[in-house]
Amino acid sequence: MTCETITQLFNGAIRRGGQNRFQWWRTGPDTTESLTYTQVGYKVKDLCGALLKMGIEKSDRIAIMAPNCPQWMWADMAILNAGGVTVTIYPTSSEHELTYIINDSGCRAIFVKDADILQRVLNSVNNLPTLEKIIVMDSDYEGDHPLLISIDDMFKKGAVYLAQNPTAYEERWHSVQPWDWATIVYTSGTTGQSKGALHTHRSIMAANYRDDYNIAISGYSFDENDVNLCFLPLSHTYERQMGEMMIMMYGGTIAYAQKASTVIQDIQVFQPTYFMSVPRIYERIYMTLRDMACKTEQGRQMFEKAMEIGMQVIDARTQENGSVNMGFDVDMTAGLPEDLKTKYLEVDKNLFSMIRGMLGSRFRVAYSASAALSSDLCKAFLAMGIRINEGYGLTETCNSIIYNDLRSIKPGSVGKVAAGVDTRIAEDGELQVRAENLFLKYFNKPEETREAFTEDGYFKTGDIVEVDEYGYYKIVDRKKAIMVLDTGKKVPRAKVESPYSTSRYIEQIFVNGDDRKYVTALVVPKFAWFVQYFKENDISFDESKVVFQGEGADLTCIEVGEDFISNPVLQEMIAAEIEEYNQFLESHEAIKKWAILPRQFLLERDEITPTLKTKAKVIKANWAGTIEKLYAE
Repeated sequence: MTCETITQLFNGAIRRGGQNRFQWWRTGPDTTESLTYTQVGYKVKDLCGALLKMGIEKSDRIAIMAPNCPQWMWADMAILNAGGVTVTIYPTSSEHELTYIINDSGCRAIFVKDADILQRVLNSVNNLPTLEKIIVMDSDYEGDHPLLISIDDMFKKGAVYLAQNPTAYEERWHSVQPWDWATIVYTSGTTGQSKGALHTHRSIMAANYRDDYNIAISGYSFDENDVNLCFLPLSHTYERQMGEMMIMMYGGTIAYAQKASTVIQDIQVFQPTYFMSVPRIYERIYMTLRDMACKTEQGRQMFEKAMEIGMQVIDARTQENGSVNMGFDVDMTAGLPEDLKTKYLEVDKNLFSMIRGMLGSRFRVAYSASAALSSDLCKAFLAMGIRINEGYGLTETCNSIIYNDLRSIKPGSVGKVAAGVDTRIAEDGELQVRAENLFLKYFNKPEETREAFTEDGYFKTGDIVEVDEYGYYKIVDRKKAIMVLDTGKKVPRAKVESPYSTSRYIEQIFVNGDDRKYVTALVVPKFAWFVQYFKENDISFDESKVVFQGEGADLTCIEVGEDFISNPVLQEMIAAEIEEYNQFLESHEAIKKWAILPRQFLLERDEITPTLKTKAKVIKANWAGTIEKLYAE
């Protein structure tokens, strides 16, 4: 049966799933807990009952501000089944950001995960006139603020309410129509103030069926045996729609990673069959896999030789249109010259199979979106027999509208236009689209909504694209991110930065050049790598200036002293790498000068988004003095 609303999708999944596992999470290093579809169904029903008792009406807005956790889904589905609208807020959002979102959307209530997030809301509560209730997800939390209530108390109140009103839940969710509002998701604001993209039940369900169709034409499907590892923020449409909602369609399991930095460990626990990610995290996964294989000089040589052979195989298997068939029924060595086949089978047995094993014994496919995956990184994964299916989409399109078919992946391209999507390219190269999965409007912003659409109903994506003779699309850059030098020449920031995704020495890079004579860069080295290198080679540095963040697997070196970045060895290695990558750029695109920074671009300083994209406006402001020195004569 075709579902027209998210409420139909959820309640149908609960009935079909029954005692099958639905949610799965870690409670310790070696322990997990899970809930069945039936158990999740009752939690959502009781929570929805409490919202109805509160007087929540259709189209009322309720926010969720929490990291990924089972409670996130309970809250989301309870809101939607009450006919409400889920407003997502990243758990890392500042008091200023959460105040703006709650007031702009007019939220009546908010779900928060823990004391840290709660405190930010309480610090802002006097400036939140529409807020009536704060629901704390952590069961053991106790507080005395008049707006506070625990999620356990909500369950109890909801159960009592539904016992007294036995048809209330069914009546409300059945009343939800396809065109009813479902969610407001605020854009990341990389080039300006964030806007709330309003999606309906219809637009999200259209995205679900679009994905299901495109998976099918790639020659595979999912079912109740599949496990999706959830680690991208549920506050964004990508993980929430393609992870949370698609798994409902198939009756599979959602496994919650502890955090993005623990993905490799979480994979070993949950053995997922698929997951979604963004290029920045794929870069980290690749670096982690490479570092694991290169712990010794012998291991490094073996890895580099194996990658060379793997790349030869990908080149040999590349079809006339530039794509590679990575279907599940494909023999990677079919049609290869005998000597290359022998070499590949050997490195696959001795190395690539072990690397794939680090992604779990049940891993099938991964998906990439949010930004362009570099061609080299894509080919590196394919060479190891790891399937990554790249697509393109936006918050406003409820994710991918352009896909790579698994049987014709073209590295460096986001794929071909998906079924049900109509596209065209404006004179300036901007991609414009029509589709059922488009958002309805920017909430409370009629002028911005009008500006976002053409007169004949096409959404202006803001992305400059190129399309080849075979119909494969390539994202050049965001329209607003293309730098224009004072000579009038244009430089796509993504083109300059993208090659560094597989850099051995550079962790982050931000290039600048708007209204300037030439391109410059702010460079963040891989601090942890250089710390180890310096120690192994008896190179002294001030260890008291080295700052780490997190703990355990999440431990990251985020800052070092000036003496560290001034070290000639580090500077020479960084310079050599930049000069190497400059060779692949036009003269006016090449980085002419750069500054090595003593700390990373950080989320808490608002320099990157939760999906790890750099915020140009903020970085330029935070490092204005450093940038100006690069242009001083």
